[in-house]
Amino acid sequence: MNVLFAGTPEFARAALEAILAAGFSVPLVLTQPDRPAGRGLRLRPSPVKQLAQNHSIPVVQPRGLRLDGRFAEDAALARETIEAACPDVLVVAAYGLILPQWVLDMPRHGCINIHASLLPRWRGAAPIHRAIEAGDSETGITLMQMDAGLDTGDMLRTERLAIAPRDTTASLHDRLAMLGAQMVVKALRDLASGPLECTPQPQVGVTYAEKIAKTESQIDWSQPAQAIDRRVRALTPAPGAYTLLNGEIIKVVDCEIDSEHFNMDKRAGHIYRVNDAGITVACGTGALRLTRLQRAGGKPLAARDFLRGFALEPGMELGSTAPSGAPP
Repeated sequence: MNVLFAGTPEFARAALEAILAAGFSVPLVLTQPDRPAGRGLRLRPSPVKQLAQNHSIPVVQPRGLRLDGRFAEDAALARETIEAACPDVLVVAAYGLILPQWVLDMPRHGCINIHASLLPRWRGAAPIHRAIEAGDSETGITLMQMDAGLDTGDMLRTERLAIAPRDTTASLHDRLAMLGAQMVVKALRDLASGPLECTPQPQVGVTYAEKIAKTESQIDWSQPAQAIDRRVRALTPAPGAYTLLNGEIIKVVDCEIDSEHFNMDKRAGHIYRVNDAGITVACGTGALRLTRLQRAGGKPLAARDFLRGFALEPGMELGSTAPSGAPP
C-alpha cells in the first residue's frame, strides 16, 4: 500500500517516522516550503522534510494547492507528482495547507488526518494550546476521514489522554505526537485488510481552536491567577508569555499559584514578595509566583539567578506600556 504523507512540524515528523518504521511504502512527502529561522534568518527545512530526505523520499513543497489560486503553477506540479506516486491513502498531520477536493479525491482510501483533540472539541489550528488554556482535564487524538470542511470529517479512531496539572504545550504535544503515531500505524495496518469504520462527529460540543495571536502573549494581570497560569503553560514554549516593567520585556517561562497569598488585597500586577523561590505577583484574583524568567536576548533562568542581574522588588508593578519590537 502506497502511503503518501503531508505534514510539517515535529508533531507530524513523529507520525512519519512511525509509518516508515512499520515498513509502509512512502513514495512521496508533502510539506511546507522552507522558512527563515534563527538569528541569521536562514531558510530551514521542516522537521518532516529533514526526515524524508534522510530516507531518500522525494519531497514536494507547494505554496498552495488550489488549481485556480495564486499558486496555481505550484498546485499543478504537485498534482502531477501526486498522481505519479499512485497513492492508496494520504496521511495528513499538521500540514498547514487546506486540501482542495482534487487532493481529497485522489487516494483510493481518501485522506486520514491525525488531529490533536477529541473532536468535535477544538477543531482548528491550535488544539493543544487551547485545551490547556481552557483548563480541560483531558484531550486526545482523533483520526479523521478528511472532507472539505475544517476538521469536520467522520471519525475513524479516538484515544483519550489526561492533561496533567502542570502540563505545558511542549509536554502535552510530545505525548500526543507519540499517541497519534501509534494510532495511525494501527489504522493503516487495519486499512490493508478492509475499510475502516467511520462515525460522524457529534453536532453538539463543537469548539474552535483559533490560531495563537501575538497579542495573546502579553499577560493581563487583571485576570485570575489560575487563568494566567494556564495561559503561560499554553504558550510554552512558543510564542511564550511575557510581562513588562518600565517598558522592558520579561518573559515568564514558568510560574505557579501562590496559595499562601491567594486572598491578598493588592492591585493587579503589584509585586508582593521577592525571594529565591520566585516573585509573587498579585492578580485580579489570587497571586502567582514567577519561578523562571527570561530577559530579551537572554536565557531562561530560575528566579534566584534572574534576580542577580535584574532588580525586582516588592512594590514594583508589572504590565506597563509595551515597547516596540517582539518578546524574547
